[in-house]
Amino acid sequence: MKLNLGLAQINTKLGDVQCNLERHLNMAKQAWQAGLDLLVFPELSLTGYALQDLVPTVACHPEPDDPIFRPLLYASREIDLMVGFVEEDARNRFFIASAYLSQGEVLHVHHKVYLPTYGLFDEGRFFAPGNSVRAFDTRYGRFGMLICEDFWHTSPPYLLWLDGADVLLFASASPGRGLNGEPKLASSAWVEHTNRAYAGLFTTFVVHSNRTGFEDGLNFWGGSTIFDPDGKLIVQGPYFEEALTTSEIDLNQLHRTRAQMPLLRDERPELVQRELERILNGK
Repeated sequence: MKLNLGLAQINTKLGDVQCNLERHLNMAKQAWQAGLDLLVFPELSLTGYALQDLVPTVACHPEPDDPIFRPLLYASREIDLMVGFVEEDARNRFFIASAYLSQGEVLHVHHKVYLPTYGLFDEGRFFAPGNSVRAFDTRYGRFGMLICEDFWHTSPPYLLWLDGADVLLFASASPGRGLNGEPKLASSAWVEHTNRAYAGLFTTFVVHSNRTGFEDGLNFWGGSTIFDPDGKLIVQGPYFEEALTTSEIDLNQLHRTRAQMPLLRDERPELVQRELERILNGK
């Protein structure tokens, strides 16, 4: 099976959900007209990143009667969408979230599990952490979603791999850091290296959509990528500018790669479980 992917590397307008919604709908239409099957937006693509006290005012619900999600679900009848937003639960907790929309339905919502609160990051002051990492089925196969700091930790991609995800969809609002005289920022080089490693180690496709633009003193570097199950770069978006980066991936490559490199076949999750229990019990 072939899958035509789009990485929606956009400059989100902070706090203006309606404006960002229009950007999403316009880009979804453009992507659908170009024959794409799935369009992946960055972290908090509907709201902007540095929200702080704006968090309660921009929250929405991934449901058909929500004024923000209603048109997105309508658009997903033509093209699958992964969008970033703030979700408020029934007890008024707020989560950094990504939703996968397909054929007018919400297939899955992921809440960001790891909230960085160090250096220039302060997410733990305003958001609650998610508490699950699960793969889900789509019409194109079994996918998994993670948000920024989630895939800076080894465990969430590993859990998705064990849970059957053959395509890992990563969304981020990663600001540029680390000027060291190299052609790339240290932050972009590190993320690309990590994504390449996951693709090869887990013999999966790794799809990463990162935002661009300036916001509250932060400069987001873009550079969205797709790596194949051999760890090879398929396509990369430009640095520091908006772009719709597209590529076709061949899901049959999973068969070819895993026949040659049977890491998934030989993985021993029961050993991992046993040793984790030992470590957690202090033995």
